[in-house]
Amino acid sequence: MKIDFTGKVALVTGGGSGIGRAICLEFAKAGASVVCVDIDQNAGEETISLVNKEGAKSIFIHADVSIASDVENYVKQSMTRFGRIDVFANNAGWEGVVTPISDYPEDVFDKVMDINVKGVFLGLKFVLPEMVRQGFGAIINTASVAGKIGAPGFIAYTASKHAVIGMTKTAALEVARKRIRVNAICPGAVNTRMMRSIEKGISSSNPEAVVSERAKAIPDGRYAEVQEIAQNVLFLGSDFASHITGHSLAIDGGALAT
Repeated sequence: MKIDFTGKVALVTGGGSGIGRAICLEFAKAGASVVCVDIDQNAGEETISLVNKEGAKSIFIHADVSIASDVENYVKQSMTRFGRIDVFANNAGWEGVVTPISDYPEDVFDKVMDINVKGVFLGLKFVLPEMVRQGFGAIINTASVAGKIGAPGFIAYTASKHAVIGMTKTAALEVARKRIRVNAICPGAVNTRMMRSIEKGISSSNPEAVVSERAKAIPDGRYAEVQEIAQNVLFLGSDFASHITGHSLAIDGGALAT
């Protein structure tokens, strides 16, 4: 199955690293023009240099996804530069800290919700009108398996990812008759900076043991790689997924099946 995005445009938030960078690269390899959005200027520009090596047209836009004016600006710049947004990977997120509810810092809770919930909401708020005007589009929000289950020590993160799944379903229903699809991906453990942070939060003295134990608990015995997550985003953004909307796709090696 070959997915061809030649002549199409993919907008990716949190594109400076991890899953976001892998999404940018997968779309570039499939022929798309890529808009990489990130709060980290250096990381975003590094992603763009990798995208350019694939021969794709691209731009980097610095933005804080929790600020409405920044989100409105990245959408306007995308439309000005390319004139369309075919796929929006609404991906930016932050894990917060690992600690019981009674000890969870209020400012960290607020920041997680600002990035993971408000950031996704603002992306939908400003991208959807452009897709409605152009008469097509696909949106993939990054949720998590933590949006389907509880996770002790992760009160803000689990709350935020449950919210992303709810927003995905609501948005999908609002635009289902407008040739716009809205889905979510729900990765499990993935080899990223975020997972290294979570592992240290669980056991600062022996994070390697956390990796081993978590991998053993996954039915296929391993963490996912970022490319595996990105390839599913590519699929959901393509015509091969033309009758899929309002869905939250677990990419977890079978973890939720246990």
